[in-house]
Amino acid sequence: MNIREATRSDFERIWPIFREIAAAGETYAYPRDITQAQAEALWIDAPRKTYVFEEAGEILGTYYLKTNQAGPGDHVCNCGYMVSSAARGRGLATAMCEHSQQVARTLGYKAMQFNFVAASNEGAVRLWTRLGFATVGRLPKAFRHPTLGYVDALVMYKWLDD
Repeated sequence: MNIREATRSDFERIWPIFREIAAAGETYAYPRDITQAQAEALWIDAPRKTYVFEEAGEILGTYYLKTNQAGPGDHVCNCGYMVSSAARGRGLATAMCEHSQQVARTLGYKAMQFNFVAASNEGAVRLWTRLGFATVGRLPKAFRHPTLGYVDALVMYKWLDD
């Protein structure tokens, strides 16, 4: 297992993971028909840092870390994680979330916030809760799930400077 900072050239191997997750429309509020160029701008250009989870030369997962708000909110970061469907259930999301918290602390962030977690994404909600994130807000019917219809979106938060 190797988690390393992503390079621009890595996006060619990140894109199949991103495309699969965005097209499913079950966890991220990205357009289901997002283009590769749009996805690259969101995942590589906009964040402060992007990482990949690599095993035997294959990218199995990825995450970004960015400042959640400017100015007086710039001590809080935001992250997004994606794991290839072929690698789910192997602890990659746990490893990436733990890694992202270490990176966040190193970069001087005091807290991490997930702004829009689909409540129907029970595995993620369970994992983030286990890793110390509290649900601090619930946005009723804010996420339009492709099969479940309108579901709540959660705001989850963890103070890192304990």
